[in-house]
Amino acid sequence: MTDARVPTITFLGKPGCHLCEEAEPVVREVAARHSAELSVLSILDDAALQQRFGELIPVVLIDGEQHSQWFVEAERLDAAVAAAAARR
Repeated sequence: MTDARVPTITFLGKPGCHLCEEAEPVVREVAARHSAELSVLSILDDAALQQRFGELIPVVLIDGEQHSQWFVEAERLDAAVAAAAARR
């Protein structure tokens, strides 16, 4: 069961993407720090995601809202996740 008080973070990337490989550990660390729900998806597994995001990856969504693309800054993501949690 999902805890309604914690944000959901979605990380969109694909295998072989060097920016994704750099960003994913940052996203995992921030998600763990906030006990957020984390979903890691490859755009190659979903034609709609591939069409929508293509070369914009990695993309991070917080509660379904796009937070970042290409680069993930730990401090900015941390603040956004904390703010999302506070709104709940």
